[in-house]
Amino acid sequence: MDILFDLPLVTARRERAIARAVAGGDFLLDIAANELAERLGVVERHFEEAVELHGGGGNAARAAFKTGKIGHLTRIETSAAFAGPGEDISPAALEDMPLADQSVNLVLSPLSLHLTNDTPGMLIRIRRALKPDGLFMAAIPGAGTLVELRDVLLAAEAELFGGASPRVIPFADVRDIGGLMQRAGFALPVIDAETYTVRYDTLFHLMRDLRAMGMSNPLAGRSRTPLTRAFFVRAAEIYAERYSDPDGRIRATFTIVYASGWAPHESQQKPLKPGSAKMRLADALRVTDHPE
Repeated sequence: MDILFDLPLVTARRERAIARAVAGGDFLLDIAANELAERLGVVERHFEEAVELHGGGGNAARAAFKTGKIGHLTRIETSAAFAGPGEDISPAALEDMPLADQSVNLVLSPLSLHLTNDTPGMLIRIRRALKPDGLFMAAIPGAGTLVELRDVLLAAEAELFGGASPRVIPFADVRDIGGLMQRAGFALPVIDAETYTVRYDTLFHLMRDLRAMGMSNPLAGRSRTPLTRAFFVRAAEIYAERYSDPDGRIRATFTIVYASGWAPHESQQKPLKPGSAKMRLADALRVTDHPE
């Protein structure tokens, strides 16, 4: 297994971000939480035992609980630093799943799976933790996220230093995530994506928000050489040249992939076996055959 992320660094930065919470800095978690809750709200099912898995400040847990679809909800995080007043946290590392097999009905994963080195293994452990016909719902930053930032950092580093090192993490696309869900054994997977454009005054305001989310560069292969202010000033200039609106503000793209899937159960719909159809496709479409 390739080690893409420095997980101790990821953990430290997430915990530092929650300890130094900036008002509005969790806006992406709010977006993901509201979207997951809306999707959960239309599921005609009640989930007695639910888990929010590494959801930061608990935005998704609170939004989901308000739907009335959940009996009891447990929050799993790396430390008690993420707990609100009077709230309990079940501690676990980012790639741990401290749940017995078939022990919960619902698992919510808001904006954390993209930071795991063994994402396929995590999905398998999540599916095993679900009771038959249990539901998994995730929000995962996807391809296209921070594409502008990636471009300008590479351009600035190549211009100033004649080379570049990875500074923005790679993000999976919808097809990749769908394939991982199927490999993990989820039934009836549904995968789609929403793209959000956020505008900032400068590159420095964007980077402030990324630090507030604990999303500073966590790549294991990152350069350890500290960057100078001159580098970031040049990157900000390139950003403004390439990705600014007429009013001078810059654009930042965030794509969130929403994925859901069920633990297999005999009551679920199954695809028909090849050759079992009772009507030809041409007849169903009312198409007249034209022999060559």
